[in-house]
Amino acid sequence: MNKIIGRKKEITILNKAFNSKTSRLVAIYGRRRVGKTFLIREHYKSNIKFELTGINGGTYSDQLKNFAKVIRKTSSKFKDISPPSDWLEAFEILENYLDTLQGKKKKVIFIDEFPWLATRKSRFLGAFENFWNSYATKRNDLIVVVCGSTASYIINKILKNKGGLHGRINHRINLKPFNLNETKLFLKSRNINYSDYDILLLYMMIGGVAHYLDKIERGNGISTNIDELFFEDSGELFDEFESIYKSLFENSDIHLKIVRELAKTRKGVTRNELLSKVKLQSNQHVTKVLNELIDAGFLSKYEAFGKKKFGSLYRLSDEYSYFYLNFIEKNRGKGQNTWRKLQQSNTFKIWSGFSFETLCLKHIDQIKKGLNIEAIISTNDSWFNENAQIDILIDREDGHINICELKFYNAPFKIDANYVNKLRTKMDEFRTSTKTKKSFFLTMITTFGIIKNKYSTEIVDKELTMEVLFKNSL
Repeated sequence: MNKIIGRKKEITILNKAFNSKTSRLVAIYGRRRVGKTFLIREHYKSNIKFELTGINGGTYSDQLKNFAKVIRKTSSKFKDISPPSDWLEAFEILENYLDTLQGKKKKVIFIDEFPWLATRKSRFLGAFENFWNSYATKRNDLIVVVCGSTASYIINKILKNKGGLHGRINHRINLKPFNLNETKLFLKSRNINYSDYDILLLYMMIGGVAHYLDKIERGNGISTNIDELFFEDSGELFDEFESIYKSLFENSDIHLKIVRELAKTRKGVTRNELLSKVKLQSNQHVTKVLNELIDAGFLSKYEAFGKKKFGSLYRLSDEYSYFYLNFIEKNRGKGQNTWRKLQQSNTFKIWSGFSFETLCLKHIDQIKKGLNIEAIISTNDSWFNENAQIDILIDREDGHINICELKFYNAPFKIDANYVNKLRTKMDEFRTSTKTKKSFFLTMITTFGIIKNKYSTEIVDKELTMEVLFKNSL
């Protein structure tokens, strides 16, 4: 039985590497606990011939001793080997071991938590470059997988390498959290049969991070699980927030500063606005930090319709971070039923609206498929002025715009006369401000649909419910 949930694109990449007629170098990265190690171990389980994992906080000596321990366990021919004096010698030992392996079938060398091995003054990266360029590329039967949660290291030192690895990465995988379809499949694999609404709410709190989802206890409702994991002193995810950023990024203070600021706003902000709020100067380092946060999936960058001259907008797109900063940090240790009480607050209403919008943006392909416009070239924008705001605009090349109105609600949503007037004002503001000549389709995206009445018939052109978000976009 295949234990891997989803990951079809990633599996296609891994299969392509396996079926290649030459040795291949694969780099996989992503936030911690997203399932990187599991994917490689499970997919290549019968082909991994050597696996080395860096020791978090380990010294140069610790890492070399660990290498020796692993090679001893891997092959009895090396059972008496001493720790190498440096990484050049370590890779020479690895080469000697690989020379003993028979057969033409691909052999996988998996180096996990690669950045942890590159301790200060260790020259690990240079030794690895030498191993790949002078040994691995001369064979045709190797797949070398380098993996790490420190996204900034993988991106800057490997993918953007200017030295011996420049242009050498054959395949890159930025492993993202599960989408809703995969999240539902993952929970079902653990015999947890939540309703779509409950899964939607859970996703808005913790996203599709496999490790977090694995902590959900079967037989407990959403509120009980969230209270136990996040609000009780003994909760397993009680103090997860800062650990995420420290593990992903070197010198994460600026990353955290930006994330905390973006958690305060319900709409995107320009780069200049953001830097002004966090009191940072615009420079290459800040650009690097923003790009790292985007690449790791914590921030999203998009255009505001008709305002491209002002530059891109940034918004916080990591569900757990937004949930933590709005609820967990302020209510830690309050114990049983904390989350049930918080769900009655106005903060919950504001949070759920923004979080549902973020979720819909991440599932825009499913929305386009639900509208039967996936074959039409389009862009996804937002729009706002001092009088109105539109959550999602799908600007289509066929001369139409879907103006998407999003409503997260625990029952069918009722449109009344007052709401119709708000929608009309919003669309009038949009047309007047942008001067667009395109036709509009007012599109309602809700959890349980809208109640059919004269107002809904009058204003709504298209309607989607949460079911469409759970579809597989492929």
